[in-house]
Amino acid sequence: MTMATRSFLTDRQAEELHKSIIAYLTSLNLATTANTLRAELNLPEETFDLAKAKQYEGLLEKKWTSVIRLQKKVLDLQAENAHLKNEIENAGPLALSRKNQDPANWLPKGPPRYTLEGHRLPITSVAFHPVFSSLASASEDNTIKIWDWELGELERTLKGHTKAVLDVDFGGPRGNTLLASCSSDMSIKLWDPADQYKNIRTLHGHDHIVSSVRFVPANGTAGAGGNLLVSASKDNTLKLWDVTTGYCVKTIEGHNDWPRAVAPSADGRWLLSTGSDKAARLWDIGGTEPECRVVMFGHENFNLCCEFAPSTSYPHLARLAGHEKVPPANSAAEFMATGSRDKQIRLWDRRGQCIKVLEGHDNWVRGLAFHPAGKFLISVADDRTMRCWDLSQDGKCVQTLSGMFDGFVSCVRWAPGVTKDGLAGADAGDGTPKKIGAEANGGLQMRCVIATGSVDGMEGKVRIFAN
Repeated sequence: MTMATRSFLTDRQAEELHKSIIAYLTSLNLATTANTLRAELNLPEETFDLAKAKQYEGLLEKKWTSVIRLQKKVLDLQAENAHLKNEIENAGPLALSRKNQDPANWLPKGPPRYTLEGHRLPITSVAFHPVFSSLASASEDNTIKIWDWELGELERTLKGHTKAVLDVDFGGPRGNTLLASCSSDMSIKLWDPADQYKNIRTLHGHDHIVSSVRFVPANGTAGAGGNLLVSASKDNTLKLWDVTTGYCVKTIEGHNDWPRAVAPSADGRWLLSTGSDKAARLWDIGGTEPECRVVMFGHENFNLCCEFAPSTSYPHLARLAGHEKVPPANSAAEFMATGSRDKQIRLWDRRGQCIKVLEGHDNWVRGLAFHPAGKFLISVADDRTMRCWDLSQDGKCVQTLSGMFDGFVSCVRWAPGVTKDGLAGADAGDGTPKKIGAEANGGLQMRCVIATGSVDGMEGKVRIFAN
């Protein structure tokens, strides 16, 4: 048996170690073991006799205890360094601001976490997967791109539309999330995230450009949509589709011009549509036939976007409207918002009364997103800005993000909250790599993440703003 010297020891260090071991064994009266080791190391007795061994006696123990003391000092220094670093980080005003800021007061700050590039033409829409960290972006380059917004990476590109893709949305039956897209080619396509985003169905029926598409929730639970899909088209109609069959189940008429945008209420009973006739219409689809309940006029140019206000915003909006009582949280469609080419945002109550006009943008208002906690409204526009309006301060603009968009900002989406129930019923599938954790009690957990799409030169870029 031969013993090889470790490469990280010099010859002198190896010799010192060997002699120390032999001395240690000798001090323990393990003479046979010491002699065997000496023989295997080719150390003649005259070069390491008993007298020499005395010089090395105790050396191994001293070295060993020194190493232990050094290790303890290193651990103590690491702990002290971590403590000092924590004190420094918590001493500045920015750290104190972060410390005191809960998700209900979070607003996007620049610079964005990621700027995602890849589209050859402007981006028209973005949509978050309800459970996983996937984001879809639609573009005038006829494609849809799927990104991992947590990692800032492109996952795949979906091709199938023959003209500009104008809108995308995730939703569908519980446990079977789908991606819907609509296009200037007059079609709607359904893609299956669980099957590598395979195009599983194409819906035909509109006679012109399809500009907006949204899944209609079945019960208002995040990530648990129903079978219905609503679309808006330049043929002046809205259509309701059954995504399980691909059939159009209702055609809704009433707009005098192109309804450019449509949004469903959280309970799936109401639709809000708006467009080139400068009007917003509130539709009740809970009965046998859809019925227009309210028509809202006030904008002076084409309307481009609309959204229902979440129930969390009711206390602020009720005060703006001068209502004595706050509507119950389980009542949907109490307040709405519209954005227009007239550079204004208008807030409405369900009676059709304009309760507030928000002014500040210098160009067309393209997209709206309510803060999930209800205190703020986010807007984007062709003036290359994102604005944050505080509904608790009479709609005051409390923040403007500018200088980070190189062109028109065409769309904005807030990542939906997730629930424990939603996680349990979700399909994983390729292209949806991560689950976002929910609270242990199964309640809705807010995600402080916003995505925007913009026109940057001839290209389109997605920007991710996250806490």
